[in-house]
Amino acid sequence: MRFADYPFLRYLPILIGGILLSKRISFPDFGLVLILLGAGLLIYGLILYNSKFPRKGLLLGEIGYVLLFLTGIFLVRLNEASNAAFQNFVTVEEYVAEVTQYDVAKPNSFENLLQIKAILKDGVWIESDEKVLVYHQSESPFLPGQIIWVKSEPEPVSAPSNPNEFNYKGFLARKGIYSRQFLSKNFVFLDSSISTKPQHVLSHLRLKIGTLLQDKIPDPDSEQIALALLLGQKQYLDPDIRAGYVQAGVMHILAVSGLHVGIIYALFLMLLKPLKLSKKWAKIYLLFVVLLIWIYAFLTGLSPSVVRAATMFSLLSLGQMRERKPSIFNILAFSAMLMIALNPDVIFEVGFQLSYLAVGGIVLIQPLILNWWLPSNRFLEYLWQLTSVSLAAQLSTFPLSVFYFHVFPTYFLLGNLLIIPLAFIIMQVGVPLMLLGWIPIVGDILGWILSWLIWLQNSVIQLIQMIPGGKLDRLTIDFSSMILIWIFLLIWASWAMSKRKNLIYFLVVLTLIWSGIQLEKEVSKPSQELLIYQSKEGYAIDYHFGGKLYSWNQGIKAESLSYLVDPNRIANQWSRFPNPMFIVFSDIGKKSIFPSQIYLDDSKKIIYFVSQKPKTMQVWTDGNWEKMNLRDSVTIGDSAIRIVF
Repeated sequence: MRFADYPFLRYLPILIGGILLSKRISFPDFGLVLILLGAGLLIYGLILYNSKFPRKGLLLGEIGYVLLFLTGIFLVRLNEASNAAFQNFVTVEEYVAEVTQYDVAKPNSFENLLQIKAILKDGVWIESDEKVLVYHQSESPFLPGQIIWVKSEPEPVSAPSNPNEFNYKGFLARKGIYSRQFLSKNFVFLDSSISTKPQHVLSHLRLKIGTLLQDKIPDPDSEQIALALLLGQKQYLDPDIRAGYVQAGVMHILAVSGLHVGIIYALFLMLLKPLKLSKKWAKIYLLFVVLLIWIYAFLTGLSPSVVRAATMFSLLSLGQMRERKPSIFNILAFSAMLMIALNPDVIFEVGFQLSYLAVGGIVLIQPLILNWWLPSNRFLEYLWQLTSVSLAAQLSTFPLSVFYFHVFPTYFLLGNLLIIPLAFIIMQVGVPLMLLGWIPIVGDILGWILSWLIWLQNSVIQLIQMIPGGKLDRLTIDFSSMILIWIFLLIWASWAMSKRKNLIYFLVVLTLIWSGIQLEKEVSKPSQELLIYQSKEGYAIDYHFGGKLYSWNQGIKAESLSYLVDPNRIANQWSRFPNPMFIVFSDIGKKSIFPSQIYLDDSKKIIYFVSQKPKTMQVWTDGNWEKMNLRDSVTIGDSAIRIVF
């Protein structure tokens, strides 16, 4: 394997490098980067058409990489420019918007997404293209294409108040959503007719197919799995069923992904040989298959993994039409570059990262695992191939899964061996049901078969869930350790094709660097640390001292602690079960006494430091710790506070 043979694999890191740098620094701005790009393209063209230019090929390559890097910066600046006008609704008085989807049921309301058409700002109506996430309790459902006049302003999505808390603001921002609103009675329907616009056709089709599945599948548990597995509608999943799939390590089955697109692609490709079509009609058939998988991709919501798979299979089909077999590495890299060009923020989405890591691991590592054993039995060979794919995908994705989710499913191999074949069969029945379910007898038979197959799949999940030790939770890994694991895997994949001496030197140097990073982190850990968490319900205090954690909770509900407080404890490797703080209520000032003479005046929400003075005081602001001036007390506010002694 020569890296030079895969041009898009060389281009991708340069493009991503430009995007990451532009996120870190504000220079150059949109106008300047546009000028630099134009000048670079002009120089590239002049050199390209000058046959006498010395070292022409090398220079063109270097300028090309610079242009790619600038393109990454340009994409981010363009994205920022298009969203800049939508991130501040301070003076918005009213707005007119279009409903973009059907309602999604929430515990106490319905959720929907509005696309603003115009805003009333300082008494003047201005065209806009902002998105607003809304919640309502209207008796009349919101339908795609309806026009609504909202007579109040939306509020910006707030940043997380605590360290390591899920950044919902960032999550929505990557989808172009910067504000949300609860609609009580402050809106009026200007146009309540159901839209027949092209952008709403798939929403109507998704609803019809979902209703069809609900009508034809008799078992309620099977029905919700079918909606998730076939249409990606996971909002209907029962929490216990979801937990079972997570513990079995097969939650990816219920998130429409590249696996599902691959199954559909394989299903229609299997029909190609029996049909015995001529070359001309075979090409037309392949074009039909490509069209079908893209319709399915749009139908299920265009998740990153689905778009990646649809792009890859489209390129593979085009290669088949030309009787060529394109490199899987080039296809992977090109599909990633295409997605990044459409939305540079996609590289920060967990689904995008996991999807490409899984496929990359399968391509690079699965052949190495497969060579460990060569079964003579055909059935054993099939099982071993499936096992090697599962192991390769898990090896490449587990560092990122632990980094984000802090959980590792112990029985992932058993789950994949049993569930993936079942999911394949379910898709073989589910896809025809979606296409032919409107035929009375055919739809009923397919619905009953699908219901029984999903019941069987759920039963297998329940059996796996009954095995003790189904998952390892509260795991943590830092960024440098995650990178080191991936480098180990890359060295393993290239071991037979590279100079091993150089690989060993490279690995030794990286290990030493990683050891230095870990040592520095360990040395810089404070011996005493006080952390105050914030919530609308109240606040909580963690005091880490002498390797032990003491905690005090003032009003935060137990279910809220799991996402407000627990993520930071896991990241710091603090105990799951902290010791209760020693509390004494005094008559003077009603102060509570904590370890090391730290006093809390609960009525004024002030913490006093008596015997020890803080070395560092920080407040959590927009995802970072910002320094505060040192003082003898601190007032509990709206954001988390960290005090190091």
